[in-house]
Amino acid sequence: MASGDHPGSTLGPVLIGLSGPELDDESRARLCHPAVGGVVLFARNFSDRDQLDRLVEQIRQARDPRPLICIDQEGGRVQRLRQGFTRLPPLGALGRLHREDPSKAVDMAYRHGRVMATEMLASGIDLSFAPVLDLDRGSRVIGDRAFSGDPSEVIALGRAYLAGMHDSGMKTTGKHFPGHGSVAADSHLEDVVDPRTGAEIRGSDLLPFKQLAGVLDALMIAHVVYPHVDSQPAGYSRLWLKQILRKELGYAGVVFSDDLGMHAAKTAGSLEERARACLDAGCDLVLVCDPGEAAQLLNGPAAHSLGDASAVIGRLYGRPTVDREELAAVVRERIGEWRRWQRSLEELGEQSWA
Repeated sequence: MASGDHPGSTLGPVLIGLSGPELDDESRARLCHPAVGGVVLFARNFSDRDQLDRLVEQIRQARDPRPLICIDQEGGRVQRLRQGFTRLPPLGALGRLHREDPSKAVDMAYRHGRVMATEMLASGIDLSFAPVLDLDRGSRVIGDRAFSGDPSEVIALGRAYLAGMHDSGMKTTGKHFPGHGSVAADSHLEDVVDPRTGAEIRGSDLLPFKQLAGVLDALMIAHVVYPHVDSQPAGYSRLWLKQILRKELGYAGVVFSDDLGMHAAKTAGSLEERARACLDAGCDLVLVCDPGEAAQLLNGPAAHSLGDASAVIGRLYGRPTVDREELAAVVRERIGEWRRWQRSLEELGEQSWA
């Protein structure tokens, strides 16, 4: 199905997961559903660079406007594409380096963001959901995905990382607002409640999001309840999204939900109820990463009425600063630089991620 087969079509607010490394007829049909605006790729969608190029081109040609193509390519434990791509350390390695050599750590954070984004753009992927701006303060699911437990270090390293992504031509996504790092529970598997007061959250976890709000293109919202602020998880909370994020912090970028298939998201009911609750609360785009759950949502009677997100998605497309051949050369150059920095990290004992 060529892009020209859908003249004047619009993109919806749902980003879906695909089942495998090729765009089969069933996946193509879902991708052309009016509620869908893009895809989130996972390791299951990747075998090698040539296969990835074919899949990305199939997705791009499926409809017009073309779907947004997203991925989690953080480094460390959360790096979906590995074979043929730079093996990136977790952000926590940069935080530990910052305590030894702040200038070098800031430079490496910039290079980390730029290498990651450049490689994704070279493969036709628009957006990596990065960086993590949570604090590393005991969460089982965040941990060394975060730069540090110190807000000032997260702000300094996060700002450099965002600059690296921007210089490559990729938009940025800070996560997980207003902070998932200070409570142990994993929202993928269980309900998560952060019992601290609003003042405690504002004085710690919220600080990186507040300080970087003006340079972030997008935010992803945590499926965490902060009962001293609101009884609803943040992604379903108008207080968090419309009052605190938009008005108090002055944030003007795009808002993503986290995956609506996660355990902690199920408090809002069915997948359609979850999607509507997020959109009504102030999310612009919602993620449904399991292909079976995506099919369940899209087969629902009211999925066609979830809205038009074409303008929002248009703000997030990757726009490489050079063409793809030049990007490949830039990647090779950055990989050489990164190898030297890897050796520096290894000298500090940061070898567990390699």
